[in-house]
Amino acid sequence: MVSDIQKQKAEKFLQLHHDEKILVLLNSWDIGSSKLIEACGYEAIATTSMGMAASLGYPDSQVMQLSEMLEIVTGIVKAVQAPVTVDIEAGYGNSLEEVISSLKKIIAAGVVGINIEDSINLSPVLVDEMEFCERIAAIRSLSDSLGFHLVINARTDAFYTSTNSTKEKLAESIRRGNKYREAGADCIFVQPVWEKEMIATLVKEINAPINILSNPTIGAGVPPSVIELQDMGVARLSMGSSLMKATLALIKKVADEIATQGTSTILLDAMTPISETTLAYKMAIGMGNK
Repeated sequence: MVSDIQKQKAEKFLQLHHDEKILVLLNSWDIGSSKLIEACGYEAIATTSMGMAASLGYPDSQVMQLSEMLEIVTGIVKAVQAPVTVDIEAGYGNSLEEVISSLKKIIAAGVVGINIEDSINLSPVLVDEMEFCERIAAIRSLSDSLGFHLVINARTDAFYTSTNSTKEKLAESIRRGNKYREAGADCIFVQPVWEKEMIATLVKEINAPINILSNPTIGAGVPPSVIELQDMGVARLSMGSSLMKATLALIKKVADEIATQGTSTILLDAMTPISETTLAYKMAIGMGNK
């Protein structure tokens, strides 16, 4: 059963992909980070599978169990007012039937969108494109049968995992992107690409809203600024696991400084001004606004 509120949030989230203003998603991994992002004024909440897995002490690529992911996502949906889209990696299933079974549980958690990728454990050999199209079509059919529009962000990993030439990766990304759109995807996610010319080609050649990733830990560069991407016609920008990794990196830097020098300069710098640190904490627990 999909509530009217969930249906309305799904329509709002879909519309955000077609507005003139680019949709920027910071990618959260738990309730606190989601509430903080919403309180900062962002219009939607998107999860990072790598970040959620890391918060539980797991590596990425569906080592985290579906039940564990659902517990986090259910908590996020209940804690925020904004639409929530969740990264479901390869779909939590080895067959179409298993993927659809997982999707029913994910939709029941109250989400309005998903990311689904065409690689399994980031294998260099992608899922057959027709098989992946069948998966997208089945998800769209499930969504339709429930009377609401689940926003499907289909990710192709041709650039991420393939050993082909850049030209071949680009051609495969465009071909797969257009096929996924025809199968029922609402947005096409290509990562990691950062060169202006490459991004412009994807926007021009794929007949769908385009999602670009800005994550310094994936790939050899980061894309242009938000305004530049918006002017280029990019519909959606994701931060992926970068915020979670930055948080972990800060903990390590502080721990190393204390262990080797006995000082807390890095920690104090990160918390300055203290008023901003206190406000961020209050925003994460729902007691303050930006």
